[in-house]
Amino acid sequence: MRPIAGLTDGAPPLVEPARKPLVNGPEFTSALEKAVDNVERAQQSADAQATKLATGGGNLHEVALALEKADITMRVAVKVRNKVVEAYQDVMRMNV
Repeated sequence: MRPIAGLTDGAPPLVEPARKPLVNGPEFTSALEKAVDNVERAQQSADAQATKLATGGGNLHEVALALEKADITMRVAVKVRNKVVEAYQDVMRMNV
């Protein structure tokens, strides 16, 4: 680490200032859109497989796997959403 300007002893700082943001707006937005699309595709696939099974085609095992995959992706999406909302609420409660 390089010393922060203004320190006279040359000791390395405990925390170095960030040079570049880790996530910027467009990258975050595209990642969020991609995640939502994955959840939607899993739901649509499960629906299509269930419909196929109900009309006499398809494989029960594949339908069960598609339904479970859709359920897991939705649960993960909900947990991520809850964490984001919780973090936002924490930031809003901070005293300035």
